[in-house]
Amino acid sequence: MAYNILTYDVPQWEGVPKAYINSYVWGGEYIPVSYGQIILIRGKGFAVRLTSFENETKAVYTNYNDPVYKDSCLEFFVSFNNATPLYMNFETNSNGAFLAAVRTERKSKTPIDRIIDINEIKIKGVREGDGWYVEYLLSFAVIEKLFGVGADIFQPGYCFKGNFYKCGDETAVPHYGSYYPINLPSPDFHCPEFFGGFIIV
Repeated sequence: MAYNILTYDVPQWEGVPKAYINSYVWGGEYIPVSYGQIILIRGKGFAVRLTSFENETKAVYTNYNDPVYKDSCLEFFVSFNNATPLYMNFETNSNGAFLAAVRTERKSKTPIDRIIDINEIKIKGVREGDGWYVEYLLSFAVIEKLFGVGADIFQPGYCFKGNFYKCGDETAVPHYGSYYPINLPSPDFHCPEFFGGFIIV
């Protein structure tokens, strides 16, 4: 079942469907309540919000392209253009630091700062008493530069592919969860064959 993307003029997260990251096929001794949300903002692009409830949030890294997956990390992998094998991994920690590249597979990548000015992506990380969240906008201009598709393609009924993830390679309890399940013997998020649908309604 595809995740339904609603359309707004400004971000209004209350009432937006939550994609709970609760598929832990590799272990499961630590499963923090986590979810992703995505909405289409008219004339602007896609706003993404990822939330996790953790008592101990590890947040060491602070810069673009730091290995934030070693921290308490939330990730959105997405392929906006169905006509190409390209996808983007967008990995974030609660400092608002992010790691991102466009790829066709794990080893075939182009960091996004070679294509766009990363200041075009406005991101914030917020730590609260019982957890944290990160929020950012992927503008239509950024998407067109990275994927070669313009805003006009994102009409009701358009379905692209992706997944939400929760991980922490060097946290107290390493963990690897996803929204859409991944049928592989060991942790690997770079597997677009297991992406699921995101449909604009």
